[in-house]
Amino acid sequence: MTGRIATAGLTSGYRERTVIADLDVVIPDGELTVIVGPNACGKSTLLRSLARLLEPTAGSVLIDGREVSAYGSKELARTLGLLPQSPTAPHGMNVGDLVARGRFPHQGLLRQWSRADEEAVVEALEVAGVTDLAERDLDELSGGQRQRVWLAMALAQATPLLLLDEPTTYLDLAHQLDVLDLTRRLVGGGRTVVAVLHELSLAFRYADHLVVMSQGRIVATGAPGEVVTAGLVEEVYGVRCRIIDDPVTGTPIVVPERAR
Repeated sequence: MTGRIATAGLTSGYRERTVIADLDVVIPDGELTVIVGPNACGKSTLLRSLARLLEPTAGSVLIDGREVSAYGSKELARTLGLLPQSPTAPHGMNVGDLVARGRFPHQGLLRQWSRADEEAVVEALEVAGVTDLAERDLDELSGGQRQRVWLAMALAQATPLLLLDEPTTYLDLAHQLDVLDLTRRLVGGGRTVVAVLHELSLAFRYADHLVVMSQGRIVATGAPGEVVTAGLVEEVYGVRCRIIDDPVTGTPIVVPERAR
C-alpha cells in the first residue's frame, strides 16, 4: 500500500506519558480512512502527531516521503488541514471571519487577499451548509452549528490532505450524515481524508479504510468488510456482539449483546 501520509515506528504522548508506541501505518491516497477504538486508546494522539502538533519521542511521520518536521509552517498548512476535537476562537469573532482564517496559509508578502480567496470562503460556507450564518457571532451558535463552521474553515484551507478529529461531535443524526456525506464528496474530488469517529456503524458504512486501535497500538487495518468481526469488537471494546450486514449498504453493523 502507498500513501502520502505514513508513520514509521511512531512513539508519541504527553510529557512523560507515552500514549502510542512503535506505530507503523500508511494512509491510502484518495480514500476516507476512519480511526476507531475505545476512549483514551490513542486516536487523537495519532492524529495530532500526523499534524505535527505533537513531537514524536521516537520514529517519524512522513508526508510525500519527507519528514513532517522538514516542512515550513505555511507549506505544511497548504498541504494538510486539521479540524481538532475542541477548537477555540477569540471571543466575538463572526463566522465569516473565522472561515476566512482558513486562507492564511495562502497569503504572503507578495500575495494578499484575492478573488480566489473570496471564492474559496464562499464555497466552504456553502459546502458546510453555514452560508446563512456568515454574519453571526460564534458565541451565538449551537454546538452543532459551531462544528460545521469549523469544518468550513478547514475546507477553506483547501488542502489535499484533511484530518478530522471527531467531526460529528455535537451533531444530531441528520447533520452527522451530512458531514459524512461531505467527506465522501471530498474524497470523490481527490482529497485524502482521515477521521476519528466513535459511532461504529457510521464508521463502517463510510470508511474505505479502517484503522482499529486499542491501548496505544494498531490491532487491525483494512476495508471494514474484511476486518470487522465479533471477536475484534470484543477484543477492542470488551463487548460481546453479533455482526450483521447493513440492509442499505451491506457494511458491518455491531449489535451488542452485553459487556464482557
